[in-house]
Amino acid sequence: MKIERAASVPLIVHDPYFSIWSGGGHLNDCDTSHWSGARQAVRGYVVIDGTPYCFMGDPEFSQTIGQTGLSVTPTSTEYQFENEWITMQVRFTSPLLLDDLLLVSRPCTYLDVTVSRKKPAGVRVVFAFSSDLVKFTDGPVNGDVQQTEKFRYGVMGKAFQTPLGHSGDHTTIDWGYLYLAGCGPEARFAYDSEKERLDGIVELGTESESGGIVAAYDDLVSINYFGQWRKAYWTKEYPTIFDAIGASLDEREDVLKKSEALDRSLTERAREMGGEDYKLLCCLSYRQAVAAHKLIEDEDGNLIFLSKENDSNGCIGTADVSYPSVPLFLMYSTDYIKGMLRPVFRFASCDVWEYDFAPHDVGRYPYAWGQVYGLNPEKKGKQYLQANGAVFPPYYQYPPCDVYDLKFQMPVEECGNMLIMTAACCEIDKNAEFAKPYQGLLKTWTEYLLTYGADPGEQLCTDDFAGHLAHNVNLSAKAVMGIEAFSRIAACLGEEEEAKRYHEEAVRMAQSWETRSAAGDHYRLTFDCEESWSLKYNLVWDHFFGSGLFRPEVFETETAFYLKKISAFGVPLDSRKTYTKSDWILWCAAFAPDREAFYRLTAPVAEYARSTEDRVPFSDWYDAESGRYCHFIGRSVQGGLYMPMLIEKRKKKQEA
Repeated sequence: MKIERAASVPLIVHDPYFSIWSGGGHLNDCDTSHWSGARQAVRGYVVIDGTPYCFMGDPEFSQTIGQTGLSVTPTSTEYQFENEWITMQVRFTSPLLLDDLLLVSRPCTYLDVTVSRKKPAGVRVVFAFSSDLVKFTDGPVNGDVQQTEKFRYGVMGKAFQTPLGHSGDHTTIDWGYLYLAGCGPEARFAYDSEKERLDGIVELGTESESGGIVAAYDDLVSINYFGQWRKAYWTKEYPTIFDAIGASLDEREDVLKKSEALDRSLTERAREMGGEDYKLLCCLSYRQAVAAHKLIEDEDGNLIFLSKENDSNGCIGTADVSYPSVPLFLMYSTDYIKGMLRPVFRFASCDVWEYDFAPHDVGRYPYAWGQVYGLNPEKKGKQYLQANGAVFPPYYQYPPCDVYDLKFQMPVEECGNMLIMTAACCEIDKNAEFAKPYQGLLKTWTEYLLTYGADPGEQLCTDDFAGHLAHNVNLSAKAVMGIEAFSRIAACLGEEEEAKRYHEEAVRMAQSWETRSAAGDHYRLTFDCEESWSLKYNLVWDHFFGSGLFRPEVFETETAFYLKKISAFGVPLDSRKTYTKSDWILWCAAFAPDREAFYRLTAPVAEYARSTEDRVPFSDWYDAESGRYCHFIGRSVQGGLYMPMLIEKRKKKQEA
């Protein structure tokens, strides 16, 4: 869709390390950057009869060509430019098609240009990639230009390689190789050793109107998964990066058609549901949500889909980050959700995790070998807590030894998350084969919710930036839905008595919840404070499951109250602060009783995305009054913006 402005625009996005964005009002206002804000300059020049015009990145001393338009779809970004000589379109397509695991993993983006000449002229387009893309620490960079039987390519990488040499949050890659490739006569490449710059050149001459190249990244090793050095999923099909690039070039026309088809499908559905505002949110969030993950297989060939907790603490496989992201992935395949859950189940079975509740994470990216959140600073891990770049010890190997501080865990939160996500997979698959090996853990976590979930003590929840909170009404709602989730898992396993028992417990807790949290025209933030209020986003799963635990009046009352509290850029998260969470607003919009309320709840979030002064990848935590982001950028949780679409899809299936 055509847009006037976005906080930051995705260009080349594949995974937490290979992720390039433009934060300028125009593509040639400033250099491109990694999602974290680190400079990763890709500059673009169109050379017309020997005169260069900058269309991308900081123009420095070059003259520019005027940008006349910008379009963003789920899989592509296209810019339009014009001067007295030409009109030009530049399109970046990262084909993260969720119905194709191989394409999601294959680290290849298409850079395509189309030129229309107003006057006869020779035209050359140059994409200049700086060495910023291949290094996090200082060190010499090497490059080369070569040709295979099928295509020409340029390559650039550090001379001294240390794969998986660090972990952290605001880190970029320090290993692997960047490739630019093309197979048409127009595609040429050059490496400048002095400038440490790799150029991809599209030579259009005086007559050609279109051409393109592929940008790819081979990270060599992707994840340390419980002590195993695992490569990206794409290596299952392609032995080398050259095979992956070759396939990308061979399949270009077909892949672009499939990408365009997905774009049409999603944007049409989004527009039908919520007009241009919801369409914008879906377009801006899709690639961000997918590319905040890495896809691998474990030693048994099981799919593993690991998120990076961007701009937070760098955790890998965080349960309460997966939880808000799953609506997008549930629309396509439960394989992604199972890939999120398997690492958490695996760590929960390790000796060091000696608790009767679910873990928070499985490490710090790219090391998935034991939870690092909530470490006991007095006994273990103190030296690593604030050390961005350090690699934590392999906690999965530890015996029970008091590694974690119980005060900083999220017991009700993570138990509920794991149960709900597992049940969602079972419901969509219409069987519980995935859940069967983990039934013991799931039941233990359900019993924890039965014991502590009705009125949680002073616990953290996923909104941990708000601090500890006792008697959290929304957290209690998650406990109710978690217990109902286990009931549904049991039913799928054919355990009818078990299913009945836990469903009845969920019904009882839901009725009690309504009575204790009611405060006239709204439901409270905490059970003990009538004046308080909050977004009850966890209730949306009652709609997903069609369980009917909460009366329609609950949703009507809450929605009507939210509409009274709307600020310029959305409804605040709760009565304590003016900040909000975009994913949670959209979850609440998903259970709004009518379309008008849906529009009114989503429109301010779209306005934030359009007009915020902060030029960062779509933040999910920002101030609802000022529109300034608080924290959290480039995160997978924006997959939660697809919750209304998922609920609509489920509703139609349940009615059929």
